[in-house]
Amino acid sequence: MDLAHALKVALDTGTVRVGLSETLHAAKANKARLVIVSRTCPDATLRTERRIGKVPVYHYDGTAVELGQACGRPFPISAMAVLDPGSSAILTLET
Repeated sequence: MDLAHALKVALDTGTVRVGLSETLHAAKANKARLVIVSRTCPDATLRTERRIGKVPVYHYDGTAVELGQACGRPFPISAMAVLDPGSSAILTLET
């Protein structure tokens, strides 16, 4: 699967929360179906966890700037929560 394409499709057709505080809020409320974290995320606990409650965490092998670029956004993204994947196959990522 092309991760950058899946990220863009999820952002365009699904429901995604971007940013550390929104990601943590969605995950702790069990609204997220997947959390994606860059390796430069400022939350050390989130960078090492495999799950937040029942929500799987995917560790993106790149910086926040690279994750933002992969999403087609002009800003860094350290963490994001996928609430609804839309037409994307993003939920098939191995966590």
